[in-house]
Amino acid sequence: MIIKGVVGLKQGRDHSVKRFHPWIFSGAIQSVEGTPNEGDWVEVKDASKKTVGFGHYQKGTITVRVLSFSETPPGADLYSSKIAAAFQQRIGTSVLNENTNAYRLVHGEGDGLSGLIVDIYQGVAVMQAHSTGMHTDRHIISLALQEVLKDQLSAVFYKSQNTLKPTTENEYLYGMAALPHTILEHGNKFYVDWEEGQKTGFFLDQRENRKLLGEMSVGKTVLNTFCYTGGFSVYALQNLAALVHSVDSSEKAVDMTRKNLQLNGFDSTENECVSSDTFTFIKDKKDFYDLIILDPPAFAKHKEAKHQAMKGYQRLNAEAIRIIKSGGILFTFSCSQVVDRQLFYDTVVSAAIQAGRQIKVLHHLSQPADHPVSIFHREGEYLKGLVLYVE
Repeated sequence: MIIKGVVGLKQGRDHSVKRFHPWIFSGAIQSVEGTPNEGDWVEVKDASKKTVGFGHYQKGTITVRVLSFSETPPGADLYSSKIAAAFQQRIGTSVLNENTNAYRLVHGEGDGLSGLIVDIYQGVAVMQAHSTGMHTDRHIISLALQEVLKDQLSAVFYKSQNTLKPTTENEYLYGMAALPHTILEHGNKFYVDWEEGQKTGFFLDQRENRKLLGEMSVGKTVLNTFCYTGGFSVYALQNLAALVHSVDSSEKAVDMTRKNLQLNGFDSTENECVSSDTFTFIKDKKDFYDLIILDPPAFAKHKEAKHQAMKGYQRLNAEAIRIIKSGGILFTFSCSQVVDRQLFYDTVVSAAIQAGRQIKVLHHLSQPADHPVSIFHREGEYLKGLVLYVE
């Protein structure tokens, strides 16, 4: 790695990086030596001029994303060694097995690679950069993926058009794969379209929550709102749900849900898939559903939107609690990083009060083992959920 500059920290502002927090904020910086460009590698020194790490430089609130907490510059094997460690963790925690061939291989800060996401879909790596530095190093990262995964890797697709500048092009960095692509998750089959789908093509972070939902769906009438490609719907039907309705405002997503139901042998006409606003769909459905899933997109992507987002979460949960059958089960989620677990819990409590029903908390839910959270970077815990029993 070629080091293009030196970032000096202010006195007393080095505590977080010495505790292995990977973000260095602009307010902590005393000086910048050299003329590093956006995405360049820089050395980070504390106020006593001691080197505390190396990382990607960028302009903005987060000025450096530290990738190596060391006094010596990282070698050419930095990406391959970190990816290999992440791969071994997925194997060691049984994320990757004979019934599941889609998983997150690199989860940014959780795997020591701030700004990088890599999802694997049956041999195809879909890479997403959330920093200019990772964009700059994308070809090196592709080679590292090939080195670590070897013949288990057939293609690397780079998809950062929506996470970086609009001029960033999505492209294959290695190989090519035909679409639609079929994956296995706990034995269930799903089509994945990483070229046109949201994020990297599929929401892998809900894998274990989908499994739990399936186990609780036997004989129940189920409503899957914000269904995207129908993950929760397939699990419910595989576990003998009596009926499943899937709702999403995107007709494209609903069409993919129909295809995924059919792929797993279910009738998408009997188990209705509807393109509709969730509030519009549920307004006249009181006492119809035994189980409801609320898995909306992030209502708040930055702190300024948090207050309005909480109003949205409250309204959505209050309406679902109001209409669900007595003895019903509600799976409710927030994937907004700026909404912490306590705030989400409190918002659901206020929704229950508004709906005027007694609630029991059955489970607290989070992201799975292939979306690890560094204990030094709590911001990585973005997915939170509750399973509620409505009396």
